[in-house]
Amino acid sequence: MSELDQNKTVGEIAEHYKAILQLLGEDINREGLIRTPMRAAKALWYATQGYREDADAVMRQAIFHHDGSQMVIVKGIEFYSLCEHHILPFFGHVSIGYVPDGEILGLSKLARIVNVFARRLQVQERMTSEIMESIRTTLHPKGVIVYCEAGHLCMKMRGVEKQDSVTATSAYCGVFENDPQLRAEFLSAIKQY
Repeated sequence: MSELDQNKTVGEIAEHYKAILQLLGEDINREGLIRTPMRAAKALWYATQGYREDADAVMRQAIFHHDGSQMVIVKGIEFYSLCEHHILPFFGHVSIGYVPDGEILGLSKLARIVNVFARRLQVQERMTSEIMESIRTTLHPKGVIVYCEAGHLCMKMRGVEKQDSVTATSAYCGVFENDPQLRAEFLSAIKQY
């Protein structure tokens, strides 16, 4: 998308924010709100940048040959996302493990993949699976495991209002699916940070 098209889209989003503020009963000409529609539009555009990114292309920038076959783990990758049901934030940490099969991925790319999927309207369960599936289909390792823990503002600030609730999700394939001991090794390793 060109910068001109992006600016036009963000401007259209800002107009919708302006209408929403008016529907809520706000005076959009009030000093504190004059620039709010545009600020909110820019924030939403940034928070949903994953729609404009390709996880496969991100990974292909840093795939390297490696003959080893031990597990690679990157743990505690922080993320911020928006719940697709209420458009409220949820955030937490993702840990990723994989067993290479002749190729490894540059470590920072794992964090970038998390952002690609987190920066969309999401549900945690799907995001966890999308991260795992993306690594599986691009890198073709012997197995992938993804574990995610997050707090959801849709549960903390509305509805049931449970402040200490944390949601945990996991997705795995390949050797992690068939080897409970390997899964246990991964889960033990990520709990030690």
